[in-house]
Amino acid sequence: MRVPLSWLREYVDLPATETGRDVQAKLVAVGLEVETVEQIGAGLKGPLVVGQVLTIEELEGFKKPIRFCTVDVGSANGTGEPQEIVCGARNFAVGDKVVVVLPGAVLPGDFAIAARKTYGRTSHGMICSTDELGMGDDGTHGIIVLPPEHEVGTDAIELLELVDEVLDIAVTPDRGYCLSMRGVARETAIAYGLPLRDPALLDVPAPNAFGYPVKIADPIGCDRFTARTVVGLEPEARSPIWLQRRLQKAGMRPISLAVDITNYVMLELGQPLHAYDRTRVDGPIGVRRAQQGEKLTTLDGTVRVLDAEDLVITDDRGPIGLAGVMGGANTEIADVKNGENTTEVVIEAAHFDAISIARTARRHKLSSEASKRFERGVDPQAAAAAAQRTVDLLVLLAGGTAEAGVTEVTAPSAPRTIAMPADHPDRVAGVAYGRETVVRRLQQVGCDVYGQDELLVTVPSWRPDLSEPNDLAEEVIRLEGYENLPSTLPTPPSGRGLTDRQRLHRRFGRALAGAGYVEALNYPFIGDAVLDQLGLDADDARRRTVKLVNPLSDEEPALRTTLLPGLLGALRRNDGRGSHDLALFETGLVFRPTGDETRTERLTVDRRPTDGEIAGLNAALPRQPRRAAVVLAGAREQAGWWGKGRPADWADSIEAARTIAREAGVELTVRSDQHAPWHPGRCAALFVTSAGEETLVGHAGELHPRVIKELHLPERTCAMEIELDLLEQAVDGALQAPRISTFPVATQDVALIVAQDVPATTVEEALRAGAGQLLESLRLFDVFTGDQIGEGKKSLAYALRFRAPDRTLTVDEATAARDAAVALAAERTGAVLRGA
Repeated sequence: MRVPLSWLREYVDLPATETGRDVQAKLVAVGLEVETVEQIGAGLKGPLVVGQVLTIEELEGFKKPIRFCTVDVGSANGTGEPQEIVCGARNFAVGDKVVVVLPGAVLPGDFAIAARKTYGRTSHGMICSTDELGMGDDGTHGIIVLPPEHEVGTDAIELLELVDEVLDIAVTPDRGYCLSMRGVARETAIAYGLPLRDPALLDVPAPNAFGYPVKIADPIGCDRFTARTVVGLEPEARSPIWLQRRLQKAGMRPISLAVDITNYVMLELGQPLHAYDRTRVDGPIGVRRAQQGEKLTTLDGTVRVLDAEDLVITDDRGPIGLAGVMGGANTEIADVKNGENTTEVVIEAAHFDAISIARTARRHKLSSEASKRFERGVDPQAAAAAAQRTVDLLVLLAGGTAEAGVTEVTAPSAPRTIAMPADHPDRVAGVAYGRETVVRRLQQVGCDVYGQDELLVTVPSWRPDLSEPNDLAEEVIRLEGYENLPSTLPTPPSGRGLTDRQRLHRRFGRALAGAGYVEALNYPFIGDAVLDQLGLDADDARRRTVKLVNPLSDEEPALRTTLLPGLLGALRRNDGRGSHDLALFETGLVFRPTGDETRTERLTVDRRPTDGEIAGLNAALPRQPRRAAVVLAGAREQAGWWGKGRPADWADSIEAARTIAREAGVELTVRSDQHAPWHPGRCAALFVTSAGEETLVGHAGELHPRVIKELHLPERTCAMEIELDLLEQAVDGALQAPRISTFPVATQDVALIVAQDVPATTVEEALRAGAGQLLESLRLFDVFTGDQIGEGKKSLAYALRFRAPDRTLTVDEATAARDAAVALAAERTGAVLRGA
């Protein structure tokens, strides 16, 4: 909500010395988020005056139309002679009143004006447009043409209200009443302790039987509808400058007088209104739910197919407006510029159900100033005043006549009351406010308060957010000042801390961070497009997703079934911004529906759910395993004086999985596999052994080139994803620290020749099994292929470390253990000792 300070002063007598910054500080103190204070006209310096065009000479021989004008500016130029000005605009004529800036002036943006020669003539100033004066859009994008009643030589800075301050307030959903000057003025008056001139306090005639007929078929969707009629409007009447400037400062574009007045009253009182051309309305105005598939062309020219839950305004022909959102084109106020005239209007001031309007606006992707207010809560009691204010302005500014008929259809309702102990705010805040302070603050926000120790509070109609004692306590606390609350730290209960599972998950993250990975937290939403880009088969379990009823984005309407899309997106964004050496990780939940989920009823919020209801909620949830994933691209080791460095490859992704497994005290088994989105020849399946059975826990390796191309990733990008819950299940008791032997190690190297298709992990498993208890560690340090080995063969060289816990091993003992390992490898894999 943009609030011009000059407009705000009409309702609150602020001290003349108060600036926008001062008002900002006061409003922030009472809980309004004032984001910025815009200095309109900052740096503007005159002379800037009203002038009248005397002559126009068309200059020939230039690529664009150029006009040489003489303009009467009175005595503002010091001579009284006509001012000679060159101008390229064509939306003004001889005799028009325009805004002229003279040499010596400075326009917004530090644009100094001086006499200069251009197009063969000397221009002594400029004829100004709205853009050049920083006034905002008036729809013309041309020279400002003023009404003829303004005298030549008048100061245009004051006339056009070019210097002002505008507060830009981010209104939270629970403070919808502040989407109006009335609401912001109320908060300002409270903050300063000053009286408020409420613009809604108007004399409104009582409803009678002579008003325009209105029929409400859905009193829940529309509980109040006020209709007033004004006739005899002057089609040529224009919005006065003060009205246009207030709209522009508030961020709205002037359109026509009738529309501008409804927008102005909406900004002033917070009540959205709509003006219908009465000659275009056929029969009574009605309010009902739309029929499924009905069509309506809205004011933006879009044909919209309506839903059965949409609330619509109708006449005898059908829908003429989307209630609370946007009017229909078939009853639009005529545009004088197109040769059309509207002389009779019906003013609608209604109150619609907030939830219904919010759903309609989202369903049609049509957010308007009206829907933004209705879905946050509009004062139902302000409808009659808003209609009266609109009628008064139409009579005053458009020469209209208000008909005597007043229509007001209302559904029965009672004021909302809340019972609250007088000391409830004291107990909530931990501050002794006292009953007098509580009552005074509640009365300031518009409540009626009765009672002594037990207060009965009647909530004002413009505060639908006040529904329980804690809401009232919050009002007292914010007005008394959050900064005055005592700062106390809560005392945590003793004996509680992180669970074993939580500590393990934190260790996983620390281990990956210690290995050089950077944590990236991503939104848990995906769409079908990214699953296609990952190359997943149609029957892949990762394609069975949980769809959201109200997603943040239509492109990502489902909960993720894998962590890779978010991580790969983060890697792509960082690579596109110049960070090419990347290693990212994430731990989090994925959502894997089993198909056995049940539907559950919507629970009430007035009591704690029963154990059975909670069990039903849990049964409706998909399986949510916790996973960890990493992605790598670019250099894994940087080049320097120590060496050339090396790029990240598939082995690094596997090592990331082993890093996680080591934190859990689990040994990973790695085997080659084919699994999207990894490269078929560079994909590893990760297994753990639990209760004697192997369990697949994840995959790692280099991504498929087609996936890299589809997602626009760096070449040879690698990734790993592992399920942490399965790792935890494989943990056998508490993690045991290794025993450190004080005896020396015996090292034996062995090189084995095996077939090219034999995995190194298979050879490694055989060596470990054959070497027995004396083997401390085993490491593959060389892989060799060549003519010396033979076609279809490869040589795997391993370093074996032997150590006994109670003695120094002899050469014969180490050699025997090595020979046993080689023998079992030969038996299982056909390995031959190289050189034998």
